[in-house]
Amino acid sequence: MLRSYVKIALRNLTRNKVYSAINIGGLAIGMATCLLISLFVIDELSYDRFHTNADRIYRVVLRGSLNGESIREANVMAPVGPTLQTTFPEVQATVRLRSVGSPRLTHGKKSFREDKFAYADSTLFRVFTLPLLQGDPRTALTRPNTVVLTTRTAQRFFGNDDPMGKVLTMDNGKMAFTVTGVMENIPANSHFHIGVFASMTSLPEANNTNWLQSSFFTYLLLPDGYDARQLEAKLRPVIETYMLPPLEKVLGVNRAELNRKGDLSLYLQPLTDIHLHSDLKPETDFESGGDIRYVYLFGAIAFFMLLLACINFMNLSTAGASKRAKEVGVRKVLGSARGTLMRQFLSESALFTVLSLVFSIGLVVIALPLFNSLSGKTLSLNLLLTPSILFGLVVFSVVVSLIAGSYPAFYLSSFQPIAVLKGLRVQSGRGMLRSGLVVFQFLVSISLIIGTTVVYRQLSYIQSLRLGYDKEQVLVLEGSGVLGPNEETFRQRLTQDSRIINASVSNFLPDDLHNTGMIAMQPDRSDAQMIRMAYFGIDRHYIPTLGMKILAGRNFSANFPSDSSGVIINETAARHFGWTDNPLGHTLTNPAMPQNDRLARTFRVIGVVKDFHYRSLHERIAPAVMVLSDNAGAIILKTRTDDMAGLLASLKQQWTAFKTEEPFKYAFLDQSYEAMYRAEQRTSHILTVFAVLTIFIACLGLFGLATFTAEQRTKEIAVRKVLGASVGSLVTLLSQDFLKLVLIAIVIASPVAWYAMSRWLDNFAYKTAIQWWVFVASGAGALLITLLTVSFQSIKAALMNPVKSLRSE
Repeated sequence: MLRSYVKIALRNLTRNKVYSAINIGGLAIGMATCLLISLFVIDELSYDRFHTNADRIYRVVLRGSLNGESIREANVMAPVGPTLQTTFPEVQATVRLRSVGSPRLTHGKKSFREDKFAYADSTLFRVFTLPLLQGDPRTALTRPNTVVLTTRTAQRFFGNDDPMGKVLTMDNGKMAFTVTGVMENIPANSHFHIGVFASMTSLPEANNTNWLQSSFFTYLLLPDGYDARQLEAKLRPVIETYMLPPLEKVLGVNRAELNRKGDLSLYLQPLTDIHLHSDLKPETDFESGGDIRYVYLFGAIAFFMLLLACINFMNLSTAGASKRAKEVGVRKVLGSARGTLMRQFLSESALFTVLSLVFSIGLVVIALPLFNSLSGKTLSLNLLLTPSILFGLVVFSVVVSLIAGSYPAFYLSSFQPIAVLKGLRVQSGRGMLRSGLVVFQFLVSISLIIGTTVVYRQLSYIQSLRLGYDKEQVLVLEGSGVLGPNEETFRQRLTQDSRIINASVSNFLPDDLHNTGMIAMQPDRSDAQMIRMAYFGIDRHYIPTLGMKILAGRNFSANFPSDSSGVIINETAARHFGWTDNPLGHTLTNPAMPQNDRLARTFRVIGVVKDFHYRSLHERIAPAVMVLSDNAGAIILKTRTDDMAGLLASLKQQWTAFKTEEPFKYAFLDQSYEAMYRAEQRTSHILTVFAVLTIFIACLGLFGLATFTAEQRTKEIAVRKVLGASVGSLVTLLSQDFLKLVLIAIVIASPVAWYAMSRWLDNFAYKTAIQWWVFVASGAGALLITLLTVSFQSIKAALMNPVKSLRSE
């Protein structure tokens, strides 16, 4: 019997090639989209789950507020880990990581800047599952001046030689580390990617007892099945015992006054929540994470795309019902039961689904490189080859077969043999259902069009917003700190080039790649108003190089030696301190910090700079302070040239002349700015692609319904033509019902899309408004697409010879 079902299904497939191609193509596109997004969702949800004890590992974070500042930091103070380990028996192990930037490591003649370097406690391999290929995980990081390398880093330095016992020097030989272990490369789905782990015992800062300076990522290993909320409830007393007393001393207030100023506490963040569920400030974390909302969004798109493809199958199947009506009638007369016919049609659905799945996998193979480019991922089909996923594909195919084929099977098998054999018109019976499905299809399509338009407008707004500084044609030469005393010489030499307007030495830039620091400041020695401010260490050329505007006072100048104790604040800081009338001459005092005595002094305000966006537009501008500093690390160039390639070649030649062995590295400030919104840009591109695919699938469904309607009304059209109806009036007659359905979809989709995109825009402190014309334009586009799709069948039906249509009457 099954063989007979398959044979008939194949016969019908080859007999109706166009219909079959549209059906299989629509399903294949829907399934391919679903598979692609499934790969993305599986990857996003897999972050940090490769650790054996992933569900038992928690990161200690600091949250709260102080003097109106929201504090959400991923790193905490150095003594937090050891204190929790000794205080609470349920803490089975702790490990601290301390990232220190990009030091230069040297072995023999090989020297590289390691972008991923961190100090780690010796318990690293007990808490995390980071397999060692060489070395003992229990002792690899116990001794000072030892390091564990990933295989990738070891290959860079030692090639095929055995790295064990070899020495790497750092900071021009000031520190030497012995290699005591080689570990596997950290998987891509990890919230940190470190290439070199150095022993924490090598870092004097690790023994710091200061509870007011956060710089250590601290992780806890808790017992299996333990409720982390029980431990979290005990962390407030730890803050009250160790952190609040020194904070009271610094602020000069008592406990009651401190509690009125804010509330700080330690919290436990599950390891598996870090990538998708973190609300912490990104500049305090290892890397920028994902967003669970995008996972939900893309998951919903995958579901709806597949559902739309199944709806198309139903519509196209019922559209061809009249062609198979007599077949059903004959088979019923010959004794076929309705159940047999239903199994036949479900078998055809299964065949279509299997073929569509095969084609969809081919589409995934073709589209995966493009999708990886759009999403910033390195996904591969290997994710689908696990037994559980393969089983899921089988279940997926069965479910799609049932969803896509159930309604056509019920509908076609319900035909009455007497009626169809007499040539009577097959009644729709479920017209409202099919109309509802079309409305649903265009509801999804129009919502995606509106969403894509809003995302695009927000990104355009970000690009056009006045930032308070000039990012165009600003070149940043990175790593210039290796020049030492020659850094200023190099800067002066560069200013002699007519293509360079100005040059500044500073490692602080208004983007997330060159983060500003934070510094606590007391205005006019008022402990009660102490806040943490964004800190910029700059030279006197910084403000003119970036085109910032001084609103009051002056810039730093070589003519004023006292400027070493001067500061420039932004407008927001002046407003915050109530200095809007006359900010000049006021003082800012940094409380004494043993680790940073150079800044523990009083500064006098010499200028106010116009507000500029030094963080992404997700955050509002906060108080910022600029301090004259000899901080080295990057040279910022304001250029004016159409020959950027020639300028870069000249800069590289001058850089090479210093023979630093540091590679010539540069970046454009406008590109760094755009990188802050890479996630939104990727979302925009992906939404655009899916919106086009959704509209295409919806049009296939509309084509199916138009075919069905035209076939149902063939004789009506013929009678109208005989009575003098024009082609135009007939096209209008056949099209108006579909346009009504799309208008209903527009009415429903507009408030849904407005609500969803308003919520998305709430993530930005500075955002564009959702204009009314977005909905009008999206609706008009949908109506135009509908008219073009339906017109093909309408015109075809209207041009038919009425004699031929009425011949059977």
